[in-house]
Amino acid sequence: MYLKKIVSYFLSILVVVTMVTVSVQLNTHMFIFPEIAAMVFGMWVFRDPNWLRNPLKICIAPSITSVIGCTINQLQVAYIYKVGFTLILMIIFLRLIQSNFAPSLATGLLPLITNSHEWILVLWIFILTFILMLLVIFFRLDHDVQKKKEIDYKSSYFFLLLTLLWLGICRIFGFEHLAIIPPILVVIYEALQKNEYSGKLAFKQGIALTISGSVGTFIYLIMESWIMITIISLGSMFFFSKIMDIRMPAVYAFPLLPFILPIEMVLKLPLASFFTCLFLLITVVIYKKYEMLTKMKNLKSSNVAM
Repeated sequence: MYLKKIVSYFLSILVVVTMVTVSVQLNTHMFIFPEIAAMVFGMWVFRDPNWLRNPLKICIAPSITSVIGCTINQLQVAYIYKVGFTLILMIIFLRLIQSNFAPSLATGLLPLITNSHEWILVLWIFILTFILMLLVIFFRLDHDVQKKKEIDYKSSYFFLLLTLLWLGICRIFGFEHLAIIPPILVVIYEALQKNEYSGKLAFKQGIALTISGSVGTFIYLIMESWIMITIISLGSMFFFSKIMDIRMPAVYAFPLLPFILPIEMVLKLPLASFFTCLFLLITVVIYKKYEMLTKMKNLKSSNVAM
């Protein structure tokens, strides 16, 4: 079992390094997708049941959301409206296909945060997620996963409102381009889908995300080789995750963000990550506490009525 875990980590790192190497050879960042790194670690290493539950949607959901994001990015409107429209359409789409596959939110937002108008980005996302889907099916990684689980659509709508609120707040202070950080939003979306979410877990996840973004940014700024940056960043995240005893695929996606962001955004990424985590995670904890109290109140009312 331990050997299998080591092999899973090695193969996951190899896939991410290969993705970066291809981009280096082609002299473009277009083929670097941070969320693919998160998906590889999430499905191969951590075997996240929410990501393995329906293999077909591993390809369908991210591919369609990337189409949504790329289409919206063609519009001649302000960035804040593009993000808002994309978020709304993605939540509606996930509702229609009855999915809560969180990585698809990141792939949908990718064309916007990179300001990409190239449809080859959508094709590349489809190819990579299709390969991941085939590997999940071939190695039967989903064989012991419960196939059906009730999706909390109410929390999905709250996620949409919360994200739009944060986007508006950032717009007021003039840094709306750093309001939407995909790895953080994926964590927030999944936190809202949990039955219980404690302040302690929120604190650990906030620290992990902030440090992940900071370490990735620091290494990116002091080194030139993208391949070495990737290897060192992923290795650092491996040891950091072990020290913090946290299983979170997003920390492996975060260090790749500097490759695809403008340098002025990269410099602000650590601070933006901190404030984004602070606001969103605290709000999620409050919401989940309120949700729990409401359920307990309703349960007591039902018992009294009986």
